[in-house]
This record gives sequence, C-alpha cells and structure tokens, in this order.
Amino acid sequence: MDVNDRIRDQISNNAVLLYMKGTPDFPQCGFSAQTVAALKACEAEFAFVNIFEDPELREALKAWSKWPTFPQLYVSGELIGGCDIAMDMYESGELRTLLDEAVQHTKRESVRRA
Repeated sequence: MDVNDRIRDQISNNAVLLYMKGTPDFPQCGFSAQTVAALKACEAEFAFVNIFEDPELREALKAWSKWPTFPQLYVSGELIGGCDIAMDMYESGELRTLLDEAVQHTKRESVRRA
C-alpha cells in the first residue's frame, strides 16, 4: 500500500484522528500536547499517528492536506486544522459539538453496515 493509500485508510477508518508529534501519553511538542488536552477535555475517543515514526508519511501528509505543520486534526474525514484552530474551537464549544456529531455519525454508519 503506498503512502497516500495509507493516509486515506487512516483518515477514513477513524472518526477522530490526530497526526501528532509523539503520543497522547508522551507528546513531543507543546502544540500536540495542547491538542491532546483539548480532545481529552471533550472526552473524545481518538486515534493518533506519531509522525516521528514514519518520515515518509509525515512528508506525504503535508502535501495531502496542504497543511505544513503538525498536529493535524481530522474529524469525519475532514481536516479541521492544527493546534490554534482546535484550541479556538475548544474554547468556543465548537470542538465538543463537532466531536459528538462525529461519534453519532459513526454509530449510525455502523448500524447501517450491520
């Protein structure tokens, strides 16, 4: 599977996905740490990819998303943005609403597939 197929697969198979530096338990930059904190404060279940573990993916993702920095937050297959956008959305309450809608959509899709 080429790198673009892997990105497509990761984004489409996770309602909430964070491409980050490090892991949620050990973020390796302040922006990743802040984004993880916002997701946890919203009680969101999310998948993550540590971009330091896959340099090919890290570079390909910049072209894929047309977003040059990390973290990159995807919800329901759409790029939300980086730390600043996630934090603004968290502070306004929009992030929790978006995450709740993504979970509900995923549950509905799972029922349809069954």
